[in-house]
Amino acid sequence: MRLSRRLASTTVAVALVLPLPLEVMAHARVHAAETEPREPYGAECWIRLTGSHVTAYCHNPYPETDRVSLHVECARWWDIDSDGSWVDAEPAQTVRLTARCWKEVGSVWVSHRRES
Repeated sequence: MRLSRRLASTTVAVALVLPLPLEVMAHARVHAAETEPREPYGAECWIRLTGSHVTAYCHNPYPETDRVSLHVECARWWDIDSDGSWVDAEPAQTVRLTARCWKEVGSVWVSHRRES
C-alpha cells in the first residue's frame, strides 16, 4: 500500500513538471541574460594561518579602491573574536592584515566594500 502512494506522488510530481511550455523556459534564460554585467571590482586575498596567528594579503588589480577588513573567529568559547579595521587597498596595491587568537583559530574571512 505504501509503495503505491509513493509511486502515485512521484507520478504526479513528474506530470506537473513535464508539461512546461518551451516559451516559459526560454523566457527565463533571456531574463537571466538581461542583467547588466558588473564591472570588475575587489581585491584578491590570500590568508596564511600559522598557529594562532592569521595574516591576510589582499592585492587590488582594479582601478577602484577596495576597503578590506579581516575577521577572525577563535575556536575556544573564551577566546576573543576580532573584526579588524577597514584598510584601503588602492589600485595595484597589496595590503597586509593581521590578527590572532590565544589558542586555535576557528574561521577567518575578509570583507570587502567600495570606498564611499
